[in-house]
Amino acid sequence: MELTHGSLFSGIGGFDLGFERTGFTTLWQVEIDDYATKVLEKHWPNVRRYRDITTIDWRTVPVPTVLTGGFPCQDISVAGKGAGITGARSGLWSYFHRAISILRPHYVVVENVSALIFRGMGRVLGDLSEIGYDAEWEVIPAYRVGAPHERMRTFIVAYPQSLGHLRQQAETRIFSQNVQKPYRCGLTETWGRATYRGQSGRVFHCPNGGIPRVAHGLPYWVDGRIRTLGNAVIPQIAEEIAWMIRRVEEAHA
Repeated sequence: MELTHGSLFSGIGGFDLGFERTGFTTLWQVEIDDYATKVLEKHWPNVRRYRDITTIDWRTVPVPTVLTGGFPCQDISVAGKGAGITGARSGLWSYFHRAISILRPHYVVVENVSALIFRGMGRVLGDLSEIGYDAEWEVIPAYRVGAPHERMRTFIVAYPQSLGHLRQQAETRIFSQNVQKPYRCGLTETWGRATYRGQSGRVFHCPNGGIPRVAHGLPYWVDGRIRTLGNAVIPQIAEEIAWMIRRVEEAHA
């Protein structure tokens, strides 16, 4: 069984590395930043790259098993000006949505800051619902995979509603915790035309002793390396999600 991966808003390849560690093949990447593209060219020299997500004709792009992407967070983050998911940067979600609607992958993995829960989650889930996708999610910190910092991020895994009777079974759910309301978001359990049955909204709380939120001793945005690391998806978290998806696929192959 060949498992493939398409990468939107690739950055320096956090999703790509995590999924390839579990046996997925990256078919293509989309990244507009020049510095990040140089990193991708170095580590994935044979992978097709597109630069501008707003100009891609998705009808000409190979369909992957999994489509991943961490769309821009600047308008959603509490550190930003609060324009939300319709802002100039975070509004690129609409192009992510368009890619999903045309490609129709088996799975979609979306990443953004934890503030997405109250600054755009309803829009994302509603858009997915309109094109026939159900979803599950978690807010996962970096220390979940052993990193010495907090870095809370929202991860959404979506899949066609036609497969929901399989994906929502307790033994094969991507995020398999008990269903409860999303953490502090005040949203109901229904968005758009679909009910999201598998979400847990669980947040892993910081252990005693404190976890640093920033890279101590380094000035903010010291150069392209720090900037792209700050924007990157942590590969170990991507790898965890990839393994869960792989197990579900193998269980129903």
